[in-house]
Amino acid sequence: LNVLHSELAKQLADTMILPIIQFREKDLTEVSTLKDLFGLASTEHDVSMAKYSRLPKRKENEKHKAEVAKEVANARRKQHLSSLQYYCALNALQYRKRVAMMEPMLGYTRGQVWATKLHIQGELDAEAEKMRISQQDLISVNESVYTPDSDVTSPVINRNLIQKAGYLNLRNKTGLVTTTWERLYFFTQGGNLMCQPRGAVAGGLIQDLDNCSVMAVDCEDRRYCFQITTPTGKTGITLQAESRKEYEEWICAINNISRQIYLTDNPEAAAIKLNQTALQAVTPITSFAKKHEAHHPSQNVKPTDNGKTTPSESAGIQDSTQLIALGTPIQFDIVLPATEFLDQNRGGRRANPFGESEDGSKDEEEDSLLQQMFIVRFLGSMAVQSDNTSEVIYEAMRQVLAARAIHNIFRMTESHLMVTSKNLRLIDPQTQVTRASFELATVTQFAAHQDNKRLIGFVVHLHETPGEESMSAYVFESNTEGEKICYAISLGKEIAEAQKDPEALAQLMKSVPFTNDGKFVLLNDQSEEDGATREEGEESEA
Repeated sequence: LNVLHSELAKQLADTMILPIIQFREKDLTEVSTLKDLFGLASTEHDVSMAKYSRLPKRKENEKHKAEVAKEVANARRKQHLSSLQYYCALNALQYRKRVAMMEPMLGYTRGQVWATKLHIQGELDAEAEKMRISQQDLISVNESVYTPDSDVTSPVINRNLIQKAGYLNLRNKTGLVTTTWERLYFFTQGGNLMCQPRGAVAGGLIQDLDNCSVMAVDCEDRRYCFQITTPTGKTGITLQAESRKEYEEWICAINNISRQIYLTDNPEAAAIKLNQTALQAVTPITSFAKKHEAHHPSQNVKPTDNGKTTPSESAGIQDSTQLIALGTPIQFDIVLPATEFLDQNRGGRRANPFGESEDGSKDEEEDSLLQQMFIVRFLGSMAVQSDNTSEVIYEAMRQVLAARAIHNIFRMTESHLMVTSKNLRLIDPQTQVTRASFELATVTQFAAHQDNKRLIGFVVHLHETPGEESMSAYVFESNTEGEKICYAISLGKEIAEAQKDPEALAQLMKSVPFTNDGKFVLLNDQSEEDGATREEGEESEA
């Protein structure tokens, strides 16, 4: 019995204890060392990326920019090589641990242990050879692969993404006026934007993307910045991508996710169809009858046997080319910058924030019985050929929104739209500069979008020179329903018309309540809502 126990102890020591000690001291130590090297390379890469992210837009020092870009490329190459060695060791560890865990359990039979060793050693050699070839291929590639934003002129952008992952710089406020930028790993999961700091076991929720909006912003003289806004209009987070390709793909992916495409049976097909619809939206449609037929075929023009519409059924349908000429350019920014105080074309004036007026502007405002302000964002304007129907406004909205979607124009200028009984004025919210002014008599058509109630448009009829007239459609997005703006404009026209007849004016004044200073009371709940919206810093969801 003593001999049996001695032999058993020897077998256990040789076949179970010794392999475990060797596995711990050799294999795990190697992986731990490679992990430390990979961490050092990653830290060095982060430092170079932080230096690269701080590069300004100006092009005075191209040599410095080239040096920084080369430093980033070298850091990335070093990080890539160390990561490949680390991953190769991890993969090898997966095979070696089979042997290390199997030997103690199968130590009583050396034959099976050796057979297993030979089999696994063959797989390990094949995997090591495969990884070696991959490393050689990656080492021999061009340096431009590691250079950030190397394809800035013509990047290949995938606009149909429904999920995205990668590193972004997150803007954090550290004080009233100071901010810091932190480079973190972001990824989307369903309708959520997740973030996983280095060393964390799992990611955490950063932003719910359902029904949110995303737009490009200028932030601290940094490139490729964009901002995510909540459905309530509250400003969310500001992020910075490292290249134009990443910048545009992140914006497109968040925009697709916000429309809840990921909930459909085939999200990829839905995203492709959505982008194709945006491309087709700027293709001129022959008539509104055909556009309506695409959505409501049973309620539309019925073709005859030869495929032509009958005159009686197509009567009253106006061709879209009669409303807006083909190829009409779209202007996405008609308002002045905040630094310009006078508009040479429209003669805009700056309002004094202390209540004092210039050239009798205060008297003009006091004479107006109606003064209602709305927060709007300018989407675009274009010349039109007719103002006889509100369809011209709907067609202008369609073309402006489609052009913005195709050209990835997300930036919009916020203004205060002041509706009075004399004119419509666009006022800069920060400087109180009157950016644009339209006489109410020249506004010949106005309407809100039938589906998106926050879209509002109007047509202005101007007499530029004797005998020459021009009509332009202006499209805005409001913080509230466009019908309320239409109601204010309509009431302003009624007041202007009623002022010609004292009896009609008196009747109108009886039907609408007044404020303490003698102005018409309009949309009380709206004014409060606009005030709360301005305090929250409402942004666009277009």
